Amino acid sequence: MTFELTILGATSATPTVGKHPTSQLLNYNDQFYLIDCGEGTQVQLLRYDFKFNRINHIFISHLHGDHYFGLLGLLFSMHLQKRTNDLHLYAPRGLDEIILTHFKHSKSVLHYTLIFHPFEGNEPELLLDNEDITVTTIPMNHGILCCGFLFREKPKKLNINKERLPTNLPVPLILALKDGEDIFFEGKLIRNEELTLPPKPLRSYAFCADTKYTESIIPQIQNVDWLYHEATFTEDLAHRIEEGTYHSTAKQAAMIAKKSNAKQLIIGHFSVRYGDLNILLQEAKEVFENTVLAVEGHTYQITA
Repeated sequence: MTFELTILGATSATPTVGKHPTSQLLNYNDQFYLIDCGEGTQVQLLRYDFKFNRINHIFISHLHGDHYFGLLGLLFSMHLQKRTNDLHLYAPRGLDEIILTHFKHSKSVLHYTLIFHPFEGNEPELLLDNEDITVTTIPMNHGILCCGFLFREKPKKLNINKERLPTNLPVPLILALKDGEDIFFEGKLIRNEELTLPPKPLRSYAFCADTKYTESIIPQIQNVDWLYHEATFTEDLAHRIEEGTYHSTAKQAAMIAKKSNAKQLIIGHFSVRYGDLNILLQEAKEVFENTVLAVEGHTYQITA
């Protein structure tokens, strides 16, 4: 099944020509999940040929504007496109007030139902549990309520080993095998693994939003397949963090990836001061080799 991530924006704070604030689109089995919605997100969705109304779940990490200023425009564009399906919005409490205030004073209404799911952010919270994936918050350290999101693939039904399957095996027993059960057939116990193929490894993706270096997240993301971690600064500007910016360096992002035993690291949320992002990439790779830059428009395959 498809499990892929497209970067829509990877710049911190201020957009520039060709560089947009944080936004990502996760596609799992043709179900689309929007992660953060910085200014210009809907333009980026159009640029990379994604349909607004295929998005049914939006996750906002925190209420700094560069992570949600694109949301109101996107919501209203969905309205103009005659959306009727419910839209689920997961965000810190308070974003609902911002949206309602806007629609109150602009005398606007939506054709569809917007369902708000607030999270508190102090402890990991299960936000979504459907037939495909679970989504859980990852509490960050950013000076205000801020959470990342952990997407985990759920186990699927097992595939039958057709070469070993008895031709006269009844359908109910085949279905039991696909559910992982052992079966009795013709007076014998048949172990599930005798007639099924080994399950595929389950995939996972962790989005670690704006945060200071914090090891408290490591147990929750341990052994994650793909990790996105903000890398606003190079190490020579680490003092900015202590001055109250609550961000991370590329080296610190790599340290989290290494200590959590992630398979792959994506760094993003780059300060606009860096014209050449390779300096951030090299700093991270000195600690964690399997590091790539978050590149706008690039799609990454989430593999186990």
